[in-house]
Amino acid sequence: MTPNPSSPADRRPGPGPASRRAGAPPAGRRRLLAALALLPAAAFLSMVLAPPLNHDVAAVLDFALRMRAGEALYRDLIDVNPPLIFLLNQPAAWLAGWLPLEAGQALLLCLLALCGGVLWLCAGLRRGRGEGPVERAVMTALLPLLLVCAGYDFGQREQLMAVAALPYLLLAERRILGLRTPPGAWLATLLLAAAGFALKPHFLAAPALVEALVLLARGRAALRDPFPWAMAALWALYLAAIPAFFPGYFGHVVPLVWDWYVGLGGVPWWRVALTEVLGSGIATTLGLAVLVGLAPRGAGWLPRLAVAAMLGGLAAALVQHKGWSYHLVPVWIWGGLAAGALSGRLADRALAPPRAAGAAPWLAVLVAFGFGLFTLRGGESPWVQLAYPGSAGARIAAWLEREAPGRPLLVLSPDIPTVYPAVVYAGSRLLLPYMSTWLLQAVYQDCPQDGPDPAARYHAPAAMGPAERALFDTVAERLARERLARERPAAVLVARHAGIPWCGGDFDFIAYFSRHPLFAEAWAGYRLRHEIDGYRLYQWEARGRAEGRN
Repeated sequence: MTPNPSSPADRRPGPGPASRRAGAPPAGRRRLLAALALLPAAAFLSMVLAPPLNHDVAAVLDFALRMRAGEALYRDLIDVNPPLIFLLNQPAAWLAGWLPLEAGQALLLCLLALCGGVLWLCAGLRRGRGEGPVERAVMTALLPLLLVCAGYDFGQREQLMAVAALPYLLLAERRILGLRTPPGAWLATLLLAAAGFALKPHFLAAPALVEALVLLARGRAALRDPFPWAMAALWALYLAAIPAFFPGYFGHVVPLVWDWYVGLGGVPWWRVALTEVLGSGIATTLGLAVLVGLAPRGAGWLPRLAVAAMLGGLAAALVQHKGWSYHLVPVWIWGGLAAGALSGRLADRALAPPRAAGAAPWLAVLVAFGFGLFTLRGGESPWVQLAYPGSAGARIAAWLEREAPGRPLLVLSPDIPTVYPAVVYAGSRLLLPYMSTWLLQAVYQDCPQDGPDPAARYHAPAAMGPAERALFDTVAERLARERLARERPAAVLVARHAGIPWCGGDFDFIAYFSRHPLFAEAWAGYRLRHEIDGYRLYQWEARGRAEGRN
């Protein structure tokens, strides 16, 4: 296929060696400016390496570590996520077991290796794009920043998907232009994109819109392209493998999610769209879509493909109707790619070749710092890292590392952000199959019909639904099982705030579970030892049986 005539390389000859030498700054200044353009990426890399590990990332890692220790996913470990993210965490769990690394360090090593591979793959896929000096300098500075700009959300499923999609977007442009791609790069891009988009069903909106644009650009020839069909085949194989290897997911977890999790804490999509987080994402996406739509054809296909992916990422965020900041990470990453590619190519078209060569390093610095400053918003990085040493999570981690390092831990809390990554840093072995008590939040999100009577605050065991009764029994049985195995939990972490409406009285975890005879007997020897910002920390003390009933 003939390359698209809108490529700058086809519309205007590039500058010759003499003009490049005449317009470009001296070599020493070029190297200094190139290093300066990479400074925002280095700053965000330092944020990624600094504690804390993202709470959801730490929770998934904890499940992966427990899987490696022999617990079965969707039997001993219950979570709403499909299995792929836990499987992708297995290399980090393996490294933590074989190398002198903490689990969080092993995961960061794996994530940075992924980023390095993506950067290397993108460098190969950029060859033959017809980049002028400005676009080349901007893309070289911007791509490393896009890999780490998520900051505190580094390692979240949205961030992994968005990073894995960067080579896919470059390859989509090559497919439109008819550029030949080495088989190795083609296959690596395929595997990365298929894995990234398979992390959540909502993510498929992004490749659907990208492939629609490829079809629009290439016509019927796109239907003969094996890439989208191969990607769909991998998704079909993954979907078929879930019931074969993880039968509990569709048999138990999906009904649980449908009945209780989907409606927990969510609001209609139109209300989510009016929140600060989603509203800014919508405005940014639509603004870039207008700019790309008004740009001349010579602006190239990459900005359009990135905007198509942004629209898909925005749809995925709205479908989840939670309005959490990390849901917008793909929008910011792909938006940065679209803005960088568009501005670089337009500058190359507007400037004479010597002027473009001279302006390229300066414009790369401007774009990199501009996008870096744009990313410093709200309560995200670096504010999370700066505040962490004095946070409740850091103090809980320090207490666990001092009092119960690497020991069994029972956690009764609705909060993943505070509890994790403290349990990962302390190497604690959690006893419950759930990451949090979210199920109780779903069951008790409405007050009892009997009115604000404290006596009716909790459902009687005989009146509990199957999901609540399973949680009620599991907590008691896990605590009693450890006691009978002579390996009592070294500590119990209980949140005072259950995330449940008041309804005539606070929802108290200890009072709720103490109605179970097994729990009450096992709990009798625990005593309150410390409290950190509403988190009560208990330890076993046989002599304190009477006091330990609180």
